Amino acid sequence: MKRFYSPSDIVDCNYQNKLGSAGEYPFTRGIHPTMYSGKLWTMRQYSGFATAEETNRRFKFLLKQGQTGLSVAFDLPTQMGYDADHPMSKGEIGKTGVNISSLVDMETLFDEIPLDKISVSMTINATCAIILGMYLVLSEKQNSKSADLSGTVQNDILKEYVARGAYIFPPQPSLRLVVDIIEYCLNNIPRWNFISVSGYHIREAGSTASQEIGFTLSNGIAYVQGCLERGLDINEIGKRVSFFLNAHNDFFEEVAKFRAARRLWAGIMKERFKATDPRAMMLRFHTQTAGCTLTAQQPDNNITRVALQAMSAVLGGTQSLHTNSRDEALSLPTEKSVQIALKTQQLIAYETAVSKVVDPFGGSYYLENLSDKLEEEATRYIDEIDKLGGAVKAIETGYYQKEISRSAYEYQKEIENQKRIIVGVNRFSDKDSVRRGRIKTLKVTQELQRKATNKITQYKKKRKGGDKKRLENALKEVKSVAQSNANLMPVIMEAIKSNATLGEISQALREVFGEHKGAVIF
Repeated sequence: MKRFYSPSDIVDCNYQNKLGSAGEYPFTRGIHPTMYSGKLWTMRQYSGFATAEETNRRFKFLLKQGQTGLSVAFDLPTQMGYDADHPMSKGEIGKTGVNISSLVDMETLFDEIPLDKISVSMTINATCAIILGMYLVLSEKQNSKSADLSGTVQNDILKEYVARGAYIFPPQPSLRLVVDIIEYCLNNIPRWNFISVSGYHIREAGSTASQEIGFTLSNGIAYVQGCLERGLDINEIGKRVSFFLNAHNDFFEEVAKFRAARRLWAGIMKERFKATDPRAMMLRFHTQTAGCTLTAQQPDNNITRVALQAMSAVLGGTQSLHTNSRDEALSLPTEKSVQIALKTQQLIAYETAVSKVVDPFGGSYYLENLSDKLEEEATRYIDEIDKLGGAVKAIETGYYQKEISRSAYEYQKEIENQKRIIVGVNRFSDKDSVRRGRIKTLKVTQELQRKATNKITQYKKKRKGGDKKRLENALKEVKSVAQSNANLMPVIMEAIKSNATLGEISQALREVFGEHKGAVIF
């Protein structure tokens, strides 16, 4: 990095064409001509814990505070396809999100929340088809028209093999499920975003900014290719693919990262996939501030970190934003902490005036230089992944994992050597810096876990006679269709209507697809 930047640092002779105008290809400056001066980003706080009843109360609290979209976090048993009464769920129910084992849980989660009036994002991957199926069956019970439903499912299984580990099935059947969901949504839910390709978790695992872009867009390429092999229209796919990116600590690098990612994806869609509709070339993305930067030491410092990260996302042109809470290095956030996090967004939106100008840093010698460098570095990663045979092959060979691990190691070494300062951790700390006892943290009690277990146990006991026979037939049909090339969404929804649980449907698919065992790559 230089101390001073000048016109000579923008060496690309095609600079003005690359910069362009907001709302025009290659969308460096934003996907809409007016950006936030026309409409603010969606303030979508991520929430979910313990039982559906508890999370429903939190949702209503957030909506009263002015939140404009719901974002659902699910616990590990739900993500991994286990009901609350399964032995693998013991001790994990409600710890990282809400537990959903049956349609009744989904009904409770959205009690008195009209699905046709609110945008809902659901961070779910391996069991995405089942959770989305429950949501759609619930919308039918609410008499909501599919044309009025809006929201997003993450549905990005590839990053699970790379960064999180919450996968169930091997990559190929998992990709089949991703495309089944995309195809179903294209044909039945016109306003639904059927995939949110996630760089967030890749960055949380330790990647650099350029790796976050390169690996995420390579995963996006794999999904688009899978859709084209299914015979889907590139212009229709492109208009509804969305992304999920991280807002990290390096303020200007993050602003540049968002701009570079937008420009890169536009080029990929136009040049590689021959999209002709400009809307299919737009990289639309949700941003979450970086959880991995939050510290247990001096947790009030996290409020400032989050504010700066959120500002970088806004200046980078995000469409939707979640701000983390100050206590998330200690526990799931309390209502007070969530309120501060949401107010942070509202302060940026209404008191700083940043929403009045589109891409205010555009043309900055430093920022344009950074944007170009990140684009070049990310392109090198995409090219390398292409040479390996695409994202799935790169994952199977451990390429992603090794690159991320190397970057994470270098980052941590910089902290330990004090080449990278973390306030309150390796400098400006004090004996009283770990303040677990001074911040009221949220507890997921064993009693709440017992309630979830008892609820699903009683649910299963009530299924008798003809209802049980209908259930058995529905699960057999799930297995039968899984063995074919037909779309699984209709039979999964029929199984849900037959009172099948998330765990039972997941088990039916396990019996056909098998389970993926991660390879040791080091």
